[in-house]
Amino acid sequence: MAFSIDLCVPAYLAEQHLPILLESASKQNPPFNHIIVCVDASPDNSAEVARAHGATVIVNESNLGCSGSKNQALKHATSEWVHFLDADDELLPNFTAVAKRESERQKEVDVILMAHEYRDHKTNLLLGTNPDCDVSIEDPLRFFIKNIYANFGIYKRELLNAVGGFDTDPAVLYNEDTAFHIRMALTGCVFGVSTEISAISWRYGESMSASHPIKCLLAQHAVMRNTSAAVGEQYLPDIAERLWEIATGFARHKKWSMLREVLDEARSLYPEIPEGQSSRFRLLVRLLGAYRAFVVREHFIRLFKPHLRKSGS
Repeated sequence: MAFSIDLCVPAYLAEQHLPILLESASKQNPPFNHIIVCVDASPDNSAEVARAHGATVIVNESNLGCSGSKNQALKHATSEWVHFLDADDELLPNFTAVAKRESERQKEVDVILMAHEYRDHKTNLLLGTNPDCDVSIEDPLRFFIKNIYANFGIYKRELLNAVGGFDTDPAVLYNEDTAFHIRMALTGCVFGVSTEISAISWRYGESMSASHPIKCLLAQHAVMRNTSAAVGEQYLPDIAERLWEIATGFARHKKWSMLREVLDEARSLYPEIPEGQSSRFRLLVRLLGAYRAFVVREHFIRLFKPHLRKSGS
């Protein structure tokens, strides 16, 4: 079977970003079979811009959110492989060539995670890459519990339809990519990795995640809660460690009741202090208890290392 791939893009207030993305998509060799943009009841000219660049455009009559829009676009996909991309990201010229090569090399896989860069949109400064090394995903479920990976992969379309696409639960909206990959892992999907950089995730100060840090943390908590109810005991230490990381975020924003809730849940799943915590902090937890240790550490940071906290956070 010849290689075929569709691009699915959810779009809301995206008229200024879509030209860059769609132009990068049009330069691919081999070309995308279809480029599908789902405009999520957006009040701007996103639909007109997408049509002007030759995309197939679907317009939601009411706002369905990012996950719902991805699922709507998926309904119109026909190729063997599907790639999802946010409207403010960009493909490098090698994307489909790398995808084709990896799909032929890794014939047994259902998903290939495509390596991408994070760059600041104002300075073009490289902020990092993901994956940041040559990783082998022998246990996908553990990988996605421990790592946040945006949906920069390519996915077998038939499998996506079989698992029901993206989770539209509003509670996971700001962490829908992790919820999606965990859903795929729970069904037994086989994951592969490409380490050649083929896309850019641009970092905007006004992006959904940057503008709503607490909602992102709440969504991460919801995803871990849902996951703990669906997996066996062998993954509970990993989920608990992830919850401690989420607790650090709540402490950073001084959301003390949320901090206590997530810590209580983490200790109920796995009572030990995660190995990833520093030796000094582990000692502080033993002396004061987990909640007080987080509070004391946060006040210490704000008093003696204020440069680590942005103004107002």
